Amino acid sequence: MPHILIDYSANLEDRLDMAALCRCLRDAAVATGVFPLAGIRVRALRVDHVVMADGAAGHGYLDIILRVGQGRDAATRSRALDAIFAAAEAFTRPVMDTSSLMLSMELREIDTAFSRKASSIRRHLPGETR
Repeated sequence: MPHILIDYSANLEDRLDMAALCRCLRDAAVATGVFPLAGIRVRALRVDHVVMADGAAGHGYLDIILRVGQGRDAATRSRALDAIFAAAEAFTRPVMDTSSLMLSMELREIDTAFSRKASSIRRHLPGETR
């Protein structure tokens, strides 16, 4: 964990490098020291149909959801959220400075009673990154 889900308006594709944003958020999650590299998943989903505020076509948005497993105290979750949001803010600052963009992030804790998973990824990572 975590899963970082980026939901974004299609009109941002010519203003933001989404693959670079995914790497930026992954690196920020690792840098918190809270999440193991093997558990981090970042994905970006483009939304083609969006109406925001007054309906102007230039308005864009990035909505980021940080889903984490249970077991971390509120202070740790808040610190991780703040650090990853700061990375997203820094990455998007050039776009915010020149165009209409709404950035939001929310942390959600996954209830382990209703979560199942299986993975072989750790077997395929170099030893020091497991």
